[in-house]
Amino acid sequence: MYETEANHRIETADRSLRDALRSLEQLREGRFWRTVLPWSEHCTECVWPTCYSTCDLYSPREDGRCRRFAEGMIRVESPDAPGAYLLKIRFKRWAKLWTPGNVQLHSPGQADRIEKRDHLIGTSLQRVPLPSLVKITVAKKRYGFKKRTAIARAIGAAVPTCFLLECYNPENHAVQLSLTIRSEDKQSRMPFQMRIDLTPGVHSIRVPFDQIAARVDVEHPFGIDIIPNDEVNETTLYFGMMEFVQEIKKAKTQSAEKDGDRDKDKGDKKSGDKKAGEKKVKCVVWDLDNTMWDGILVEDGIERLRLKDGIGDVIRSLDAKGILHSVASKNNADEAMQALKKFGLADYFLCPQISWKPKSESIKAIAQQLNIGIDTLLFIDDSKFELEEVSTVCPEVRVLNADQYRTLAERSEFQVPVTDESRERRKLYQVEMSRQAVAQDFSDDYMEFLRHCQIQLKMRPMTEENLERVHELTQRTNQMNFSGNRYDREVLRSLLSMPHLDTYVLSCEDRFGSYGVVGFSIVDRREPRMTDLMFSCRVQSKRVEHAFMTYVIRKYIAETGHDFWANYRKTPRNAPSGQVFEDVGMEGAESNPSKDNDGVLSLRFRKEMEVPDDGVIDVVFIPETTIVSEINSRPKQVVAEV
Repeated sequence: MYETEANHRIETADRSLRDALRSLEQLREGRFWRTVLPWSEHCTECVWPTCYSTCDLYSPREDGRCRRFAEGMIRVESPDAPGAYLLKIRFKRWAKLWTPGNVQLHSPGQADRIEKRDHLIGTSLQRVPLPSLVKITVAKKRYGFKKRTAIARAIGAAVPTCFLLECYNPENHAVQLSLTIRSEDKQSRMPFQMRIDLTPGVHSIRVPFDQIAARVDVEHPFGIDIIPNDEVNETTLYFGMMEFVQEIKKAKTQSAEKDGDRDKDKGDKKSGDKKAGEKKVKCVVWDLDNTMWDGILVEDGIERLRLKDGIGDVIRSLDAKGILHSVASKNNADEAMQALKKFGLADYFLCPQISWKPKSESIKAIAQQLNIGIDTLLFIDDSKFELEEVSTVCPEVRVLNADQYRTLAERSEFQVPVTDESRERRKLYQVEMSRQAVAQDFSDDYMEFLRHCQIQLKMRPMTEENLERVHELTQRTNQMNFSGNRYDREVLRSLLSMPHLDTYVLSCEDRFGSYGVVGFSIVDRREPRMTDLMFSCRVQSKRVEHAFMTYVIRKYIAETGHDFWANYRKTPRNAPSGQVFEDVGMEGAESNPSKDNDGVLSLRFRKEMEVPDDGVIDVVFIPETTIVSEINSRPKQVVAEV
């Protein structure tokens, strides 16, 4: 569901978009219980309504709010699949998709009806011949109601298995997205963040719900952001589902579904070695002794083992399709992994279960850790006893005798669409597992979490090359604008010719993506005094401002031997972020601003004081000579003479 009240345009899908819709339908492999989140158009630097009058980048939509999507949110329908649609969004710089979050699931029928009703009301509202002001007022009230309804939703009896993000990238280059899920509680500073690399093509990304719930309290209000990272030009993306979901197993019958659903999918057959209907295998679980290799590890030792002929090629070919692999083996774990490393296959196996416990328990553990249905596993073993044990305890799991491993690639349950995302599926799992393993060690240690993010702050002088980005930043920052100044382009250009002023253009990146240009500062080195400091709220609470402040304080005290000063025009909006001045040890932040100085506090850091450094941010300064060198080294465009 999206902001139909203000976005009512409809387009018909061309062939490529119809293909994208079909691909997404295939990747779903069933139907979903899902939330119906009210996605809307927002700005990363929004401080409504102040920015409507202070930002010269403000572009009004029909209802007076800011237009950050070049064409709004366009519903693209397919004549081949009535009711199916993609949401076309052309992101302008600073744009983001945002929704209030909730995890209350609706049955497929309910969810479809909610969306259809919302679309009908939203489009009807646009067509009703009402005065413009009345129509705008009604639209605002309606969307406000949708947001309040979303926030009020509680966790129901059904719990999501994942957050599903479907996206088609029509560009000829990869686009990097940041997915951020953040509690609305200001005291909770640890969001869930994930970087998503969208290569050209169709993507279906599942983010396990337990990983989100481990970081964000989903029983209380939270928000979800989807932001293209550091895209210089406008970026077009098409979105399918963007919901918390629980997949309906095809074994469910119509009578088992509630709330009027009429899902006629038939259950899968339990097949043993036989074809298992249309249900696809997501993970192959391998035994090792006399299955993966000839020989028994504990009896023969690693050196005498011989890998089964062609089995490595089978594993690699399935991996390229996005089929995962794991291990359920009764063995010594360390020795077994050493053997897999010897054969060059260890990296292909996720969540290996190597112990002396029953293999049915290992199978259950693999499904749980991968957060996939146990009925999407296929178990391969040479022992009829082990195959029967798994079949008896876990009847949903398909089993296969090891002597048939060569047939895997041709079996119908392995015939799946191959996309760029599926080719990288194992690596995505490995990266996320690594991230979550480290995140669990943080507990409530926010500083350790920030260190894990590997945040790097890069500082460059302002030049003609980056002046436009600085101008945008000065126009849009509010919550972290500590001087309150806004500069037009000519004033910024005039700063370039003032030799006593040092300018700093700040960009930031971490392991979740690049934030682009996030800050700007001016320091008059004659005193020395920082006259301006502003940051994008995208880096709020990441201590980027702390890292910059300690850098300039240390630099100018060392160069001049004098105290360091900073101007701070304290306002209700920037006061929470202004805590940075007190944090680094500057004096005067609590005093009353002088009426004769336009409300500007003059803060001081005494030269004899120790400059604090929490070691969270890696700070890199790039001098102007390097920038010029980079520009000169770029390939020159050659124009042929006619």
